[in-house]
Amino acid sequence: MMHLFNEVGHMCSKITTEKYSTSFASSIRLLHKDLRTPIYNIYGFVRFADEIVDTFHNYDQKFLLEEFKSQTYDAIERGISLNPILQSFQETVNKYKISNHFIDAFFGSMEQDLYKLEYDNTTYNEYIYGSAEVVGLMCLYVFCEGDKVMYNSLKPYAQSLGAAFQKVNFLRDLKADTQTLERMYFPGCNFLNFNEYEKQQIEADIFNDFQEAYKGIVKLPIKARFGVYVAYKYYMSLFDKIRKVKAKQIMEERIRIPNYSKAMILAKAGVRIQFNML
Repeated sequence: MMHLFNEVGHMCSKITTEKYSTSFASSIRLLHKDLRTPIYNIYGFVRFADEIVDTFHNYDQKFLLEEFKSQTYDAIERGISLNPILQSFQETVNKYKISNHFIDAFFGSMEQDLYKLEYDNTTYNEYIYGSAEVVGLMCLYVFCEGDKVMYNSLKPYAQSLGAAFQKVNFLRDLKADTQTLERMYFPGCNFLNFNEYEKQQIEADIFNDFQEAYKGIVKLPIKARFGVYVAYKYYMSLFDKIRKVKAKQIMEERIRIPNYSKAMILAKAGVRIQFNML
């Protein structure tokens, strides 16, 4: 029956991914079947923590986050949790020997979201590392399946990809972050007067992250390459669309990629993978 209990946890993490991010869910489905469940498990954990700080405004968010953090470490140490999301996450952490350092850094960034409204360069980089880069590194543990040499060689590229994804999210969600959550992640930017110069500076930084990330994607194990490449192309497409609009428009609407565009991205990516054209 333990197998059934674990399966329920995996299903909860998968459903969480599919409900919250159709793009990531579709990319995960393109991974080798051996890799899908642990990546769903990581995303489910990250999503729940993020919901605490971004959504549960009518509750004691600090208490909920501290409780979730404590339960996470307990689950990892004991090897079991009655929370199905944490059960699946601890299983992945323990199986792949994912470092607690990444989990510490992740919770550090989530805690910043409870009280920090503006960031300088140092706190911004710390937040990006904890909220995004370490998630990419946890996934890389799974992709490398215990190959430490491969992991160490791909580590900086995984960090660049996680950073690029997060920064694109910040641009996409600028209206909600500034107007609803009263946060401005980008250092030196004005809550009320986000301008073209600031937008172009941010975009140049993101472009560099994407360029670095691509160097690692082509070196990923074949079992992971297609899924990660498609996620990369989804976000590059979103980034390209954001670059074409004015700063004022970013503050007025949330830029999206329609489903038909995602279907074309997937088809083109499939051809490039099939003919080894990455």
